[in-house]
Amino acid sequence: MTTSTTRRTVLLATGATGAAALVAACGGGGDDDSGSTPTGSATDQEAGTSAPAGQELASTDEIPVGGGKIFKDEEVVVTQPEQGQFKAFSAICTHQRCTVASVSDGTINCVCHGSKFRIADGSVAHGPATRPLPAEQITVEGNSVRLT
Repeated sequence: MTTSTTRRTVLLATGATGAAALVAACGGGGDDDSGSTPTGSATDQEAGTSAPAGQELASTDEIPVGGGKIFKDEEVVVTQPEQGQFKAFSAICTHQRCTVASVSDGTINCVCHGSKFRIADGSVAHGPATRPLPAEQITVEGNSVRLT
């Protein structure tokens, strides 16, 4: 009699220990800048944000000139590098996917590993991150800053 081993047979045979090892092997955990993508729907990943389009984030006077404000729930940071010039970037660090923690001295700062990004264009000012923060789309209408 010939025995055929299927993926189901292997998975059943490995049990909880094998499943845990499989899950662990799929996780990131290394201290690299591998560019792994976040979990979530393809639409969320393509849009770069989990916030609904058109959502008001803040009034313009809530975003300091030369600084910015982090919107953790929306995973967006809005900056105002110069008076009346508003920019938006992902608030997720490109190094290890931590949410950035502060905006000060012209940079968006991640406390997980010390990466810093420039408020004007999201480019890396200080590593270990090697990739800039992705830009997000906003509109400023009157005194309102909105995701688009």
